[in-house]
Amino acid sequence: MSRRILVLIAILALALAILTGLAVRKGVLGPPAQTVTLGGPFQLVDTQGRTVDQDLLRGKWSVVFFGFTHCPDICPTTLFELGQVEPMLGKDADKVQMVLISVDPERDTPQQMAAYVNNPAFPKRLVGLTGTPAQVDVAAKAYRVFYQKQVQGDDYTVNHAAYSYLMNPKGKFACILPYELTPEQTAAKIKAAMAQGANATSC
Repeated sequence: MSRRILVLIAILALALAILTGLAVRKGVLGPPAQTVTLGGPFQLVDTQGRTVDQDLLRGKWSVVFFGFTHCPDICPTTLFELGQVEPMLGKDADKVQMVLISVDPERDTPQQMAAYVNNPAFPKRLVGLTGTPAQVDVAAKAYRVFYQKQVQGDDYTVNHAAYSYLMNPKGKFACILPYELTPEQTAAKIKAAMAQGANATSC
């Protein structure tokens, strides 16, 4: 193949990429289809040592966050801000529960989780869940959550995803709540989903 033909192919490919990019930016092609299913069956243990499953998410709006009690920054920040969100929901606050699922089952016993979630700066309606490594892995895979143990000398931490999930009262996924949102923005998204009713699939 001659150099001239190769150059022509490269130019055409670049032009196609530019046109496609413009189309996406202008909304011509639309957003990616939301075909990924988030959430699903799990079996974990609450702070009282009782076995719970996905039915825990039925009947209330649930903000689900995967973290751990030894987390130095993202987890306490997220939970502190969710504590600020609660009063912003006004009379609807009782319809929402916050759920912390541990990604550090080795250290996060039910007793450890109980002490952690009782922090007065955290949400009043915060449910702490843990389990065996296998149980936690099943829950994380259901929500497509990344987490990875990282050894630090004689200790370790856990790298994990920083976002939260809003689940509707049917126990189905409504939307992602990014870590970067302010409490006001998070409250607004929850209210927007609630306005759609119990079957909301967006916020």
